[in-house]
Amino acid sequence: MKNFLSPSLQLLQLLLAVAKEGQFQIQMSKDEGMLPGQGQNERAFLELLGEGKTNSSEKRWGGMVVAGITGGAALALSVICLPFVSPALRRICLPYVPATTSQVDNVLKALGGRSGRIVDLGSGDGRIVLSAAQAGFSPAEGVELNPWLVLYSKIQAFKNGLTTQTAFHRKDLWKFSLKPYPNIVIFGVEEMMEELELKLKKEVEDGTHIVACRFPLPSLKPVATIGSGLDTVWLYKHKLN
Repeated sequence: MKNFLSPSLQLLQLLLAVAKEGQFQIQMSKDEGMLPGQGQNERAFLELLGEGKTNSSEKRWGGMVVAGITGGAALALSVICLPFVSPALRRICLPYVPATTSQVDNVLKALGGRSGRIVDLGSGDGRIVLSAAQAGFSPAEGVELNPWLVLYSKIQAFKNGLTTQTAFHRKDLWKFSLKPYPNIVIFGVEEMMEELELKLKKEVEDGTHIVACRFPLPSLKPVATIGSGLDTVWLYKHKLN
């Protein structure tokens, strides 16, 4: 997330610096009865205000431009940040944490020899979905509530020539039906696993392979455990009672 937002943060910092410097230069001109100095930053700011003219209407216009640009940048940054911050306000916080290369490899190992349709719940930036598509699963699908991550995933699918083999759904996973999927990957948090286990028992078909990443399902017994630490995945084979 830090890398994703850094260009916007740099832009906002630059605009705030320009606005602050401009206010200082105008105040100096007013107090001393002289134009601002001719340094590079001063000349750039004078051009924004109107080629160094210092009448009050042009000063106000220049200030409004700077304020408008700064306010617009702040608004854009807020729009970008909101989908990343809002998970903390939900009943179960599901933050964006990208899968490691080892986690992706362990998921594919757990599903070795499998094919057909697959869905990743909480697909984030789409790396598990894209890797599954490259491994032969089709269609490979992701469910993610963050619109920016869904957009990013679709762009990555296009760049890798996987548009026709993949699909990304901007959906609430609790309202998303799991019935059509014989292969399911879960990338969640510990607090959601018990409730998700109940959803799986109600919706999935007999023989469905379920891979849980980072946190196991609380009462189901895995048929295999692959990896260690945060890269651990648990494989379950669902059987109807």
